[in-house]
Amino acid sequence: MSHPSESELTPLLGADELRERGLASSVGAPPVVLEIGFGRADLLLQLAAAYPTRSFLGVERSLKRVEKGTRRVIANRLPNVKLVHAPAEYMLERVLPEASIAECWINCPDPWPKKRHHRRRLVTGEFVRRLSRVLQADAVLHISTDHRGYAAWIHEVLSKAVGFRSLHAPAPMSHVPPERPETAYEAEWIAEGRSIVYFDYQREAHSEA
Repeated sequence: MSHPSESELTPLLGADELRERGLASSVGAPPVVLEIGFGRADLLLQLAAAYPTRSFLGVERSLKRVEKGTRRVIANRLPNVKLVHAPAEYMLERVLPEASIAECWINCPDPWPKKRHHRRRLVTGEFVRRLSRVLQADAVLHISTDHRGYAAWIHEVLSKAVGFRSLHAPAPMSHVPPERPETAYEAEWIAEGRSIVYFDYQREAHSEA
């Protein structure tokens, strides 16, 4: 039985390194699953362990979380996980190739509840446009939130997005947890009685729109 080499167990990548070397050389063979804002990396590690033939890429703008996530990947000996410390917008616009991502997870991003901070929210029309470029046809986008106001905001953004269809149609969202491991944050919030909303959209065929 072969064991991952030390180089395979070095999960941290630079954004520019990834762009120069290419996705397959840097992250691994397709399908590639992207998680934006992986936080404690609970879901990323659980998915990677459950699906060893898939390649997982985690993007996080918090250096502290990237450092902790790197230690967890190494401790769990998961050669199919790579992490990048960079803003998601930069990765989508400048680094990731077109139609290269088979699945994308965005779990409970910061809702920035105060109106004056809404401009800081991750999910916007421009963000989804950038994301659509890197998603393959039939790729699935998963977004969740525990904030009612942000849920309405996400619904409005996705309802206007070109080339996406809700997998909960005719409903735009679901309150039923998806068939995936529960994150530590979700477990805490559900125990507190919070309601989590799940959006699952499929990328349709690419067009010039």
